[in-house]
Amino acid sequence: MATNVAVPPVSDLQQEIAEWIEAFDEMIVAEGPQQGAELMTALRQRAREAGVHAENELATPYRNTIPKHDEVPYPGDRDMEKRIEALIRWNAMAMVHGQNKKDAGIGGHISTYSSLATLLEVGFNHFFHGSYGDQPGDFVYFQGHASPGVYGRAFLEGRLSEEHLLNFRHELRDHAGLSSYPHPWLMQDFWQFPTVSMGIGPLNAIYQARFMKYLENRSLIAKTDRKVWAFVGDGESDEVDTLGAITLGARENLDNLIFVVNCNLQRLDGPVRGNKRIIDELEGHFRGCGWNVIKVVWGSDWDALFEQDHTGLLLKRMEECVDGDFQAYKAKGGAYLRQHFFGKYPELLTLVKDYTDEQLGRLHRGGHDPLKVYNAYKKAVEHKGGPTVILAKTVKGYGFATTEGRNAAHNEKKLTDEGVVAFVKRFDIPVPEEQAAAGKPWKPADDAPELKYMQEHRANLGGYIPRREVKPFEFAAPSMDFFKEWLGGSKGRAVSTTMVFVAILRALMKDKAIGKLIVPIVPDEGRTFGMESAVKQVGIYASEGQKYIPHDSDVLLSYREEKDGQILEEGITEAGSMASFTAAGTAYANYNLPSVPFYMYYSMFGFQRIGDMAWAFADSRGKGFLMGGTAGRTTMLGEGLQHQDGHSHVLSSTIPTCISYDPAFAYELAVVLQDGLKRMYADDEQIFYYVTMYNEDYIHPEMPAGDNVREGILRGLYKFKPAAKGAATVQLFGSGTILNEVLKAQEILSTKYGVEADVWSVPSYIEVRRDALDVERWNRLHPAEKEKQPYLLQALTGSNGPIIAASDYMKVMPDSLAPWLGSRLVTLGTDGFGRSDNREHLRRHFEVDAAAVVTATLSKLVREGSVKAKVAQKAFADLGIDTEGSDPSKK
Repeated sequence: MATNVAVPPVSDLQQEIAEWIEAFDEMIVAEGPQQGAELMTALRQRAREAGVHAENELATPYRNTIPKHDEVPYPGDRDMEKRIEALIRWNAMAMVHGQNKKDAGIGGHISTYSSLATLLEVGFNHFFHGSYGDQPGDFVYFQGHASPGVYGRAFLEGRLSEEHLLNFRHELRDHAGLSSYPHPWLMQDFWQFPTVSMGIGPLNAIYQARFMKYLENRSLIAKTDRKVWAFVGDGESDEVDTLGAITLGARENLDNLIFVVNCNLQRLDGPVRGNKRIIDELEGHFRGCGWNVIKVVWGSDWDALFEQDHTGLLLKRMEECVDGDFQAYKAKGGAYLRQHFFGKYPELLTLVKDYTDEQLGRLHRGGHDPLKVYNAYKKAVEHKGGPTVILAKTVKGYGFATTEGRNAAHNEKKLTDEGVVAFVKRFDIPVPEEQAAAGKPWKPADDAPELKYMQEHRANLGGYIPRREVKPFEFAAPSMDFFKEWLGGSKGRAVSTTMVFVAILRALMKDKAIGKLIVPIVPDEGRTFGMESAVKQVGIYASEGQKYIPHDSDVLLSYREEKDGQILEEGITEAGSMASFTAAGTAYANYNLPSVPFYMYYSMFGFQRIGDMAWAFADSRGKGFLMGGTAGRTTMLGEGLQHQDGHSHVLSSTIPTCISYDPAFAYELAVVLQDGLKRMYADDEQIFYYVTMYNEDYIHPEMPAGDNVREGILRGLYKFKPAAKGAATVQLFGSGTILNEVLKAQEILSTKYGVEADVWSVPSYIEVRRDALDVERWNRLHPAEKEKQPYLLQALTGSNGPIIAASDYMKVMPDSLAPWLGSRLVTLGTDGFGRSDNREHLRRHFEVDAAAVVTATLSKLVREGSVKAKVAQKAFADLGIDTEGSDPSKK
């Protein structure tokens, strides 16, 4: 390696640089750009070897990535597609405009689709596959605010009626309406993916693409050229979810993934990066993470200007401007553009001297040019080895004279009559004058050439998009016999419900009927959950297999990664894990494959961290099991405030399709899992389950005899242990591990204070409450009918005395039954911040241990007059209860 190289004078260096550039240009002409790229790679490698550190350029010049000479001709009828796009623009605008004229404030968005129309139409006409033979087609995550445009196209295709469009955002009227945004729950045959909660669409798209590869590598689906397209707003990139997982795309070589970022330079209120350029920023992010980046900045009408500019001054001027400038140039028209953009340099004014102000104002940005967009899409679908992002520059409010490029564009809901006329003129929309004046949706006759063209192209691409089509599937849910090992208890061994679950999961993965459909998901806490044996059994999924020999390869339960591994071990990302859960939990609809995801995680880091994604999962009609491990505020000993969960069930209760359980014993867990498999997959219910698991070891009893026990578990309440000595005068409720404290309290009350109590297990306060609310509503709506009784009161028939309910969760959980239990109910729970200590001290602190249950019972009996106050006072003293201590919820 050469050292101490003499540095040439500056003049000689500039001459040498010029000669190198000339030689490089000659090579490109002779050999092509691919060889040029290889040469540059070799030179960079040599520079590194020589210790020369060149500046790392993550942002390329502010112009199109694909040069004009590399473009292929547009394959479609440009004039025909222009007319089709104009019709869709009209219907998208008319549905929002008309609705807000007759129903002020109903909302809707027209500016996002106006910027996105060409990007979508090129895809619809030439790229988005509805199917690949007998396999499902591409997945498209539409930018949520652009839904009117998707509706407008579906109207022309005959998939939606005029009545649908006239009832946009009117879903509760007498006629069929359309949801505001993409919502599969509301339009189950149309939308596939909910995307309008910004950031969720891009994140889910990445993990959907990875899950597709997972299914292919496990030979569960056939390999196709299927793509996942995600249309993303540039302002949406500020959501952490949008860019937070893009490294996964490159790491997993997801060449089935294409992002299209609609760079209209505006957020909801103003410029995305007024003082910088968002395209440069995003290019740096994606290129730095290993993505193939294609920029579509300028339309074809700029090509002639670039060709005439032999000095590079035009590009220099573009790179001097920031997005705030570009927004103003578009908002203020051609004269302003001439003066403030071209006018800075006399040479640039000369460049456009033959252009009128109107022509300058109409110079296109790349995202509005079908030819530029087509070539970008073509390069993207042909790219191999990694994901592609297309950064397409557009104008928000494109075509709306009053709002084009203006900060208020996002809030524009309707146009003036003059605005409607101008809109029709701008896009030469073939709408009859009377229809245009009325501002109503319109489409030509079914045999019109525009509609025939649309139908032919969609037929050639395999059908309509978006479309959610759930084909019948068979699923052999295991019977209760499959779970008999766990119905029999732990045979004297102390185990946690987490270990019970892992044993059940391993057995399910071995099942010949459904084992291959089980998708275990864990965010880097597999060893905490005791998953080592499962790792050895089925392996961790790794798209490239295992390229190393693990250090524990000589150990029985060594770490094992496989290309066809079954476990999705996601690393420290609850959001990413939830995205995988979403992909797996909707596979029955998207892949015609009823995969069963079990996502295991610290319950504290579940709903409170990914609550928005959980709602989107429900919106998607997802199925599967969320398994909240290390559950409870007092069971997770030692960890403290941010690890101890006392509220996840409160959060899960807010989602209508989430069925939540807090089982105490192995047999309860087994009953819940069997029921979930049956209801979700065999019976095809659109629900999912949240089940908490604890890390406390204790002996699990055999499932009590009686036909009502299984029903009681599933309905959320059953009598577990009657009073030992005659009729009970108190009812004790317990759930999860705190049921063991309640059982201790039952014994203390009986032996020390002569108070007999029945003990009830409450696996689900949420299910008990939902049933009671259903009955209450029926009674309210049928006053002339005999009043029905909720399950809660049916189960408690003949059970007398106060009810003391203790939980490792907040008091609001048992309190939710108060409307039906009235003054009988006393609740104990874990309101407040967690602490670092052992279970004994945590439960004493939160007043949910056996002593707290005993004293709460006696105190209530004193108030009812059946126990003397001095008995209760002595119990407080005997059991070490500090009656003057501060409320744990306020510490």
